[in-house]
Amino acid sequence: MVNRGLHSHPSHGSSSLLASRFRARKLCGSAITFYTFFIFAFSFFLFLFYLRHFVPDEHQHHLPHPHSQSQSRSRSRSPQYQEQLWDSPFSHALHSCLKPTAKYKGSQGFDGYLTVRSNGGLNQMRTGISDMVAVAHIMNATLVIPQLDKRSFWQDSSVFSDVFDEDHFIDSLKRDIRIVKELPKNLEAGPRARKHFTSWSGVGYYEEMKRLWNDYQVIHVAKSDSRLANNDLPLDIQRLRCRAMYQALRFSPPIEDLGKRLVDRLRSRGGRYIALHLRYEKDMLSFTGCTYGLTDAESEELRVLRENTNYWKVKKINSTEQRIGGFCPLTPKEVGVFLQALGFPPSTPIYIAAGEIYGGNTHLAELSSRFPNLVFKESLATPEELKAFTNHASQTAALDYIICVESDVFVPSHAGNMARAVEGHRRFLGHRKTINPDRKGLVEIFDKLETGELKEGAELAHLVQQMHKNRQGAPRRRLGSPAGIKGRARFRTEESFYENPYPECICGSRSKLEIT
Repeated sequence: MVNRGLHSHPSHGSSSLLASRFRARKLCGSAITFYTFFIFAFSFFLFLFYLRHFVPDEHQHHLPHPHSQSQSRSRSRSPQYQEQLWDSPFSHALHSCLKPTAKYKGSQGFDGYLTVRSNGGLNQMRTGISDMVAVAHIMNATLVIPQLDKRSFWQDSSVFSDVFDEDHFIDSLKRDIRIVKELPKNLEAGPRARKHFTSWSGVGYYEEMKRLWNDYQVIHVAKSDSRLANNDLPLDIQRLRCRAMYQALRFSPPIEDLGKRLVDRLRSRGGRYIALHLRYEKDMLSFTGCTYGLTDAESEELRVLRENTNYWKVKKINSTEQRIGGFCPLTPKEVGVFLQALGFPPSTPIYIAAGEIYGGNTHLAELSSRFPNLVFKESLATPEELKAFTNHASQTAALDYIICVESDVFVPSHAGNMARAVEGHRRFLGHRKTINPDRKGLVEIFDKLETGELKEGAELAHLVQQMHKNRQGAPRRRLGSPAGIKGRARFRTEESFYENPYPECICGSRSKLEIT
C-alpha cells in the first residue's frame, strides 16, 4: 500500500526527494565543523595521553603508573637490561680531537718566567696547571714546573715529579710553550710580580697582564685554580688546555704502573666493575656541613674542624638546607639504595675510590649489606706496593683516578673536583658510562622511604630509573649558567670546561683526520 501510494503520486515523491537533498546540503556544513572539532579534540587527547605515559615528567615521577612499575620490575631482571646497565651511551661517532688549527702558532719568544703555586687536591691542581699552560702561551711566558699544594687539608709533601711524569710534561708541550724545571739562578732572588689572577678570565685579560713584563722578568701566580673562563675562548686555547690535561699531565711511572696492575686485578676478579667515588670523608662532610644520619658527637666533631680550618670561609651551615638543595654527598646507605634501584645485582664488584670513610665500618656496613663485593686499594695491592704512597694523598688519589677512568661504570656520590675531572676524561675517551646521581631529586625519594610513604621495590626502581635515564654520560654540549644569573656570578654556575670538553675537544665524523 505504501509503495502504491508513492508511485501513484510522482510529483509528491519528487518534492520530498528535493527537500531531502536540500536538508542534506544544509547539514553538510555543520557536520564538517562537528567532525573537524571532534578530530581535533581526539588528537589532543591522544597527545596528552602520549605525554602522560611515555614522556618522563620531573613533576610526575613520584606517581608512577602501575603498569610502568611492573614493566620496570621485569625489565630490571631481564638479561638484556642487565647488559644495558653496563653499556656506554651511544657516542654518535664523536671522538677526541686535539690538533691545533692552521692558524695556531706556538710560543714565538719568551718575555719572562711564570712561577705557579698550585692549590687544592690532586684534580684541582691538575685543572689549574692545565689552565696555567694556556696562560703561559697567551702571555708568551716560560712556565716553571709548578709547585704542588703542601698546605691543604691533606698536608701532602709530594713534589711535581712524585705525582706527574715531569720529562713527559715538558716534552709533550714543547711545540706550545717553553717549560723549565726551575728558575735561572740569577733570577731566584730577584724581584717578581706576585699576582692573584682574576678567576674565569678571558684572553683579553691576560693580554693586558703582559704589561707586567715591562717591569718584571718573573711573575708569580699564587693560585692556579679556575683562572681561565670555561667558555668564549679561542678554539686553539681550549685544545691546548685539553692537550695539557689529557696528554701532558701523565702520572709518574710508579703511579701509572701500579694503577694499571690494580685495574688488571680488578678485571680478573669479575670482569666488569663500578668505580664509586664515595666522598663520605671527614673533610668533605665538615666543609659542606652535611650531618644527616650522623650522631650528635660526630656532627660536633665536624663543626669544630670547620671552625678551626682557616681557609674554609663559611663556618655556619644549615645541614638540612644543604641536603634538600642536593649539595651533600650521598651516604653509604643512600648509595646502596640507589644502585640497587638502578638494577645492579648484589654481586656487582664496586671499587671504592676514597680516603678513609667517616665513621668507618659503622657507616660503610649500610652499603656492604647490599653490595658485599666492595673493593679497596688496600685489598687489591700488597702493603709493600702501597708503602711508597703512604701519607701522600695526591699519589693515592692518582691511583683512584686511573681506576675510575678505566672502570665500566663511574658513579660519583658528590660533584667535587675529582668527579668532574673523571667525568670529563671519560667523555673525552669516548663517552664512557658515568651515572650522575640527581641528589636533589633523590633526597625526596629517600625521605619518603624514611617515613614509609614509599617502599623499596618496583615503584622505587621505576622512579630512580626514570630520573636517571638521561644522566649517564651521553654526548651533549657543555651547559651554561642557569637563566637569570648575571654578572660574574654566572661563571661560577657554568659547567666546568674539564667536566665536559665538548665541543672544542670532541669532534664529529667530519673531523676524523684530526689527532685523537
